[in-house]
This record gives sequence, C-alpha cells and structure tokens, in this order.
Amino acid sequence: MTTAPQHTGPEPLWSPGPERIARAQVTRFQEWAAERHGAPAAVPGDPAASYAALHRWSVDELETFWQAFTEWSGVRFSQPYERVLADRSMPGARWFPGAALNYAEHALRAAEDPARADEPALLAVDETHEPRPVTWAELRRQTGSLAAELRRLGVRPGDRVSGYLPNIPQAVVAFLATAAVGGVWTSCAPDFGARSVLDRFQQVEPVVLFTVDGYRYGGKEHERTGTVAELRAGLPTLRAVVHIPLLGTPAPEGALEWDALVAADTEPVFEQVPFDHPLWVLYSSGTTGLPKAIVQSQGGILVEHLKQLSLHCDLGPGDRFFWYTSTGWMMWNFLVSGLLVGATVVLYDGSPGHPDTGAQWRVAERTGATLYGTSAAYVMACRKAEVHPGRDFDLSRVKCVATTGSPLPPDGFRWLHDEVAEDMWIASVSGGTDVCSCFAGAVPTLPVHIGELQAPCLGTDLQAWDPHGKPVVDEVGELVVTAPMPSMPVRFWNDPDGTRYRESYFEMFPGVWRHGDWITLTSRGSVVIHGRSDSTLNRQGVRMGSADIYEVVERLPEIRESLVIGAEQPDGGYWMPLFVHLAPGARLDDALLDRIKRTIRENLSPRHVPDEVIEVPAIPHTLTGKRIEVPVKRLLQGTPLEKAVNPGSVDDADLLKFYEELGKKRR
Repeated sequence: MTTAPQHTGPEPLWSPGPERIARAQVTRFQEWAAERHGAPAAVPGDPAASYAALHRWSVDELETFWQAFTEWSGVRFSQPYERVLADRSMPGARWFPGAALNYAEHALRAAEDPARADEPALLAVDETHEPRPVTWAELRRQTGSLAAELRRLGVRPGDRVSGYLPNIPQAVVAFLATAAVGGVWTSCAPDFGARSVLDRFQQVEPVVLFTVDGYRYGGKEHERTGTVAELRAGLPTLRAVVHIPLLGTPAPEGALEWDALVAADTEPVFEQVPFDHPLWVLYSSGTTGLPKAIVQSQGGILVEHLKQLSLHCDLGPGDRFFWYTSTGWMMWNFLVSGLLVGATVVLYDGSPGHPDTGAQWRVAERTGATLYGTSAAYVMACRKAEVHPGRDFDLSRVKCVATTGSPLPPDGFRWLHDEVAEDMWIASVSGGTDVCSCFAGAVPTLPVHIGELQAPCLGTDLQAWDPHGKPVVDEVGELVVTAPMPSMPVRFWNDPDGTRYRESYFEMFPGVWRHGDWITLTSRGSVVIHGRSDSTLNRQGVRMGSADIYEVVERLPEIRESLVIGAEQPDGGYWMPLFVHLAPGARLDDALLDRIKRTIRENLSPRHVPDEVIEVPAIPHTLTGKRIEVPVKRLLQGTPLEKAVNPGSVDDADLLKFYEELGKKRR
C-alpha cells in the first residue's frame, strides 16, 4: 500500500539532483508507459509524488504494468503469451501462460552486439584483488560449448545440474549452460560441509555435479577433494562429475575435465521453455529440518530481475555491478542477472576482510564498480575498524552503495555518507531467498532517509498488517504482499501437494504472502525493517524488533556482536537475555554491564533492557551469515538440540551446545 507522500518530516540524508532523476531508467519508463499504457505521468518537480503514483498504478493495474515492462525491456517471447496473469490466487498464480523463452538467451544478448563482443561481461577477482576479464564473446562461446556437452551427457529440460563452486567465472558458465538446455541449476559454496550440501542436493537428485578441488580464503588454501568424494558417494543420481582444478590438482577417477568441455567454438542453442519452467532451486537457511528447496521459474526470474536491475538499481551497459556474495546465497543469482541488462558483473572469490577490513572497497576501486553491494554487517565492521574508504580509495565511479542481509542501522547510513561520499545514493534493500528479489529498497529518483528503505518496489503490493489483517501506516506490522509477484516460487521441491509451501507463507493470512518480517510503512512512502517477526521480542504485549537492539548495543566498541532472545516460560513469565561476543581485550565487568543497559534504556526504552547480559565465545549464524534466533529460542525453552536445529545448517554447531545447556539449567 503506497500513500501520497507528505512533504513534512526529517531532512533526507541524500537527494538525487534533477539531472540524475531525468537520466534514471525509471523516469524514462514512466514517460514511455504513460504514452503507451495509461500509466500516470510524472508530476513536474515532485519525484516522490511521481513514484508514488507509478507504484500505485503498478499494483492496481498489475497485468498492464508487467505487459508494459516486458515490452519496454525487450523480453523475447519465442511463443506469445495468452494473457499476462491467468490466475491471481496465491499460491498458484499463473504468469504469461502460453509463452516460451530462455533466460540464458537474454543474459547473453550483449554478446550479439559486435561493438560489445570484446568488452568484459565478467571481471573475476581473487584475494590478489587483480581483475581478470571474461569478454562477452568468450562467455557466449564457453556457454555454447558446455551446453552442447551437457546435451551429449543426456541432460534434458527439467534435469537438475549442481555446482559445489566458489564465486568464479566457471560457476556462471555452468549456470548459463544449464539454463540454455532447460536444466535446473542449484549451487552451494565450497565452505559448506558435505552434510550441509547433501541436505540440499539429495532433495533434488542432480544428474551432473560441477566441483572444485578446493578454494582460497583468508590467504590460505582449503582443499576439498575429500568432501567431493563424499558428495559423489551420497548422490547416486549423478551421471557425470566435472572437475575444475582451482588448486591445480588432477581430476579424480571418473571425473571430466572442465577445460575439455568448454574448448569448442559452438554457437549456443537456447531451449525455448514455458514461462514457469524451473530455472533454479534455492534453499532456505533450514535451521530446523531440511532446508526448503525453493523452485523459481525462468520467466519469473527473468522479468523480476530485469525490473529490479534496470528500474530500481538503474543498471545498464557501461555499468559494473559488484556484490559481495557466495554461490550459496541468493545474492549470487541476483548478481549474475546483471548480465540481463548488459552490465559487467564483478565476481569476487575470497574473504570479505583479507588482507584487511577495507578489502571490498579495494575491489570496488580496482574494478571500477558503479554499484557496489555488500552486507549491513560489513558496513558496521568497517565503521568499527575505522576504515576510511573515501580517503583511501578512488571510489569516484561508485554511484550507489547497496546493503542487504539485515537492516542497515542509522549509524551505517551516517558512516557511508561521511566516510565514502556525501553525494552517495545509499540503498538499503530487503527481500528474501523466497522470491530472489526485493520487496522494498532502491529507487534512484527518491531521497534517502536515515534508517529507511526508499520505497516499496514496483509491481509489489507491499503492506504492513496488524494481527487482524488490517493495513497500518506509521505503525509496526507484519510484512505482507497482497498480490502475486512473478518470482514467487512455482513450488517447493518434494512438496507434491504444496503443504509445506502454504505453511511457509500463507498460513497466517490465507491467500496473502506473509514473509515473517516486522515493517513500518511510513506516511512518506518509505519503509523501515525491524527484524524477523517469528523471533519477535514481546514484553507486556509490546512488540520490539531485535535489529533495534543490535544497532544500539553494537555501537559500543567492546561488543563485537550480540544476540537477543525473548523466550516465553512455562510459568507464564518472559525471559529476555542478551548474549554478547566481546571484542579482544574487553571484559564483561560491572562497568560494561551498566553501560550496555544504560545505552539501551536511553536510545530505545526501559522495556528494551534485557533481563540478563551473558558473555558467549561467539554468535551462531546460518551458513549464509544470518544470526540464528529462533533455534536458540527453542533451545532456551528446553527443546533438545537435535529437534531445535539442523546442525548442518549452522556455521559452528558446537556453539549451540552452550544454549542447550543453559535451557536445561533453567527448566
């Protein structure tokens, strides 16, 4: 729900100038859609009113919006669609029935332009921070060669192809070749252990596995041949294993050599598949039970990513798109889609903080990144380490710094503004693996307010609902989406009757996507994310977001990281401990305890002050780096470890034993 913007409220941290607004693709799209499809015309001199009107039209006239956008972005339908949205029900919305297309064909469009063939499609960077280009022509050639080899191996549309790979060009080629033949891609990063990978890949039964012999991280080599042997033994459906010798070791017995499969000069053949044909399988964190195997479609991802990258990120030919990610996180899939808009994609394979905390800024400098994306946690780590990116690096080409993974605290906004550049578009974005996209975030024509996402995304009917299903503005509510998005899952793998899919998003409000985040939609049209609603802190009936407490506590130099849990007790009481991982040399003495509590009380409220502050050796995370709140809550309530969490989904399962013991003691 978008409300008309009010021209009152706090001063923005940053506002785009008139030239930038005029150049933005979303401005050009609005002009074009107003002429051809009845979209509201821009309001002269009022970009906020212009965007609010465009957004309202995009959700009120959902079919017209997506028809207009696919025309504007030149989506190639080899068979025409019968209508845009044949069934609006969620789950089960049917987009563009009758249409046929191929994602990989769109990703390689720039290679068809002779003027661009020798420009870099990819810039591969490792911990030496020296970029190595892969041209559009070379990317297209390798994809064509590998796609032909996959067909020779018997890979047919719908077959699954898996990658146990770091963020390297070979991963992109393997994915594009899989999409070209109509296969279904799925990947994990090589820092995942064998059990974690098998929990994911065994569900989808891949026929081909691309692997490396190891990877480099933090200045060290990490050998993976033993893990690969475990994966081969645990995946009986494999017909072929492809070896990529990143550390230079020979292929194990029975494996194919990567170089041999990409050696031919073969034109790619793009299988034309239905709009809802599976493109890839992504996995939820899966901290309890097996990870959800989320299936998204070729057409749904194609049009959603085209929209996000062109209209919201304002990316196109000439841009260089860098997001720090691994192949086990949805942001890798989103990053690779930069190819759809003709941008050069920067692949960084290495530690985010090697050889020092400023490493990612150095990569942005050396690759000439125009949009640099990272995690909110990395921004806050740079602030704490007193990194000075604007002073120490040439970041003159960076026009946007984007963050995701968790809400960017107000101090993070201020630090980016003060330490990177004052004329800097800061885009905090929020979405999820579930849609492999954003619900709210970047809009190049709107101002940036501290601690806020700029606006809901086009075509996304984002609302905040109270527990009774009533929309609220300027109040905390559940993040819901009341109309379908093309990239919503077509299904979960191994969920034949759709039960697990429905339970995941549609149980609280039938027919409406409930994501599991607390948000506020402001009357100015911006969005504030407060953290996960399934791990909500609820004291005396007042709901509080854990992210607010993290933001305040982690300003203290002694606190490296924190975790706050609200656990309902059997006697009807409520216990809210704060776990703190201290910086080296810090001690949790009375003085620090007092400072923690006083900081929370003064910056938030007395209600936010924890019942106890407990020092821990480290904070547990999912394999994609998110703090684990719900399983820890269950452990504290006495749930046995084996029932509370899937150990293979956690970065350090041993850390959880502390919480299990604490839960036992309190019973």
